[in-house]
Amino acid sequence: MNAASLLPDGLLFFERGWLSSNNVLLMDEQQGCLIDTGYWTHAPQTVALVEGALGERSLTRILNTHLHSDHCGGNAALQARYPSAHTAVPPGHACHVFDWDPAALTYTPTGQHCPPFRADDVIRPGEVLEFGRMLWEVHAAPGHDPHSVIFYCPEHGVLISADSLWENGFGVVFPELEGVSAFDEVADTLTVIERLNPRVVLPGHGTPFTDVSGALQRARQRLMDFRQSPAKHAQYAAKVLLKFKLLELQRVACAQFLQWAADSSYLQTIHGRWGMSRPIHTWLGELIQQLEKSQVARMEGEYLVNI
Repeated sequence: MNAASLLPDGLLFFERGWLSSNNVLLMDEQQGCLIDTGYWTHAPQTVALVEGALGERSLTRILNTHLHSDHCGGNAALQARYPSAHTAVPPGHACHVFDWDPAALTYTPTGQHCPPFRADDVIRPGEVLEFGRMLWEVHAAPGHDPHSVIFYCPEHGVLISADSLWENGFGVVFPELEGVSAFDEVADTLTVIERLNPRVVLPGHGTPFTDVSGALQRARQRLMDFRQSPAKHAQYAAKVLLKFKLLELQRVACAQFLQWAADSSYLQTIHGRWGMSRPIHTWLGELIQQLEKSQVARMEGEYLVNI
């Protein structure tokens, strides 16, 4: 069954490129609520999408499933356009938004950017929120991010899963890269989703899907692979961070890109734990070669180019 045909009236799903998270807009006759806002470089497009859908209505709420830069990078632009929009973020790192700390929020260590934004409240797992004339349960979804939440509408069987479940996997398990056990939390979150038994899943990246059991099976197999080889997960995570930056830059001198990566404290952490004693520039060069082999990047002379 086509996933889009299962979405209720008043719910719009904006599928974005991988630099930005997808956005979910929930509307009634007077107002709208946006869940996740994409990366900052795409903020003008995010504002335009929301304006076009809302028309004369106002955006009154902004919610973030978690505080990674690709999910909240458009917050500031939307707050500028809709100053009265009430913004709520998950617990845990909310204090670092209140007292804006880009290092604690991981933007500085990963070499990413997120324009400072205002948070008015905290989203609490266990709450039931109403927006778009629908009731949405808030569930904790630790793993990819220890403080992430997901939203489920029992009436329509719609799950907004963020990065806890995609059609073919889930997001990097960032706590594991820092030496904090979190693979068990990924498994627990997958069990929560299985128990909810949604009809359709709106993921943080990729297209909506209805084969939830198949997605869960693939996610569990991926988790098993990562459990058996944490180094494989770390290498995957490092390549994700490199690809994310390349998506932002599109074209960059390879020497400059390598130096940026070597200066990134997050990549330094991964290299220190999983670089197998190779010099960091050697390790990073190998990762870039793997991106080329996967045909998601290519060299053009001295430049590295996104594909």
